[in-house]
Amino acid sequence: MRKKRWWIAPVAIIAIPLFIFIGGEVVMRLWNWLLPPLFGWRTLTFWQALGLLVLCRVLFGGLGGHGGHGGPGPKRHWDRRCRKMTAEEREKFRLAMAEGYSVGGSGAERASS
Repeated sequence: MRKKRWWIAPVAIIAIPLFIFIGGEVVMRLWNWLLPPLFGWRTLTFWQALGLLVLCRVLFGGLGGHGGHGGPGPKRHWDRRCRKMTAEEREKFRLAMAEGYSVGGSGAERASS
């Protein structure tokens, strides 16, 4: 199995810096094209754009793993939750979603039932 994947390391050595360069270049060009003319903000250098890209990744994308913050993604969570529902619960959920997301109903409705 090791013999089949010998090419991954050389490709990664080339690909990772290339992706970093392209990401920084795209952010810099988009920023400098849009924001200074629209809002009068300063232009960015490549290194500032790269820093902004990293900052956005940390703030909005998590630091790695799948699902952003280490837990299961929302789709998997809902898949598991829906599988555990009975047919009655699924129908009640569907009706509640159709009525505007009030799954539990108001306090008055719950008290009367």
